[in-house]
Amino acid sequence: MLGPADIRELAAALGVRPTKQRGQNFVIDANTVRRIVRTADVRPDDIVVEVGPGLGSLTLALLEAADRVTVVEIDDVLAAALPATIEARMPARAGRFSLVHSDALRVTELPGPAPTALVANLPYNVAVPVLLHMLERFPTIERTLVMVQAEVADRLAALPGNKVYGVPSVKANWYAEVRRAGAIGRTVFWPAPNVDSGLVSLVRRAEPVKTTASRTEVFAVVDAAFAQRRKTLRAALAGWAGSAPAAEAALVAAGISPQARGEALTVEEFARIAESKGAGA
Repeated sequence: MLGPADIRELAAALGVRPTKQRGQNFVIDANTVRRIVRTADVRPDDIVVEVGPGLGSLTLALLEAADRVTVVEIDDVLAAALPATIEARMPARAGRFSLVHSDALRVTELPGPAPTALVANLPYNVAVPVLLHMLERFPTIERTLVMVQAEVADRLAALPGNKVYGVPSVKANWYAEVRRAGAIGRTVFWPAPNVDSGLVSLVRRAEPVKTTASRTEVFAVVDAAFAQRRKTLRAALAGWAGSAPAAEAALVAAGISPQARGEALTVEEFARIAESKGAGA
């Protein structure tokens, strides 16, 4: 595993200075990466994909536990250096490691067998888009554990009625059962961020949300509902439906009060609204 001195030494040798632009905060505590792997329930037959491996702290821990690990790294310098780090630190497992040098938001395929798990320390500024993209693009991912800013973790795991329940909560729940899986302090990172972090566990739904509406159609309702979250759904969905009366007709057809607000609805209820568009026509 890589300790604080190893991380700083590697970074100095590469001329790497973590950037706020890419939300780079490297984990320097071996106990933390092992805890992440345990919490993620990584198994010997898992094909793990990791996004944003950085200098390789978590990657090494994943290689100890999984069958194969594929990492997606956007940074040119970090992507070029990581294979050598794996070869030097864990030569017996180097053949089980693959690297994709790309922006995770643009990745549409991965080398080797289909991934079964996603484990990542996600950059704060793109955590939710990356998570949703990976879950949508790779349906074979059964289990996910991501480390994100504590506030983002709260939003992802929030239930209807919670004040932080919103777009990330609903969209994540479209794919998976979501829960908070622990807290991570600031001191395990270099540089130390100004906020605490949290672990979020997502276990893919055994059965998809039952609806005749497409994911795109359901997500359009979600986006509209929370774009003006203080408004009633009748008002918030007026643009989506074409008018406030049309929105009310769709809501009534879906069995939802037009006076309700988006923060009170489950993903299944959003799906019913999507199905009911045009009900009053």
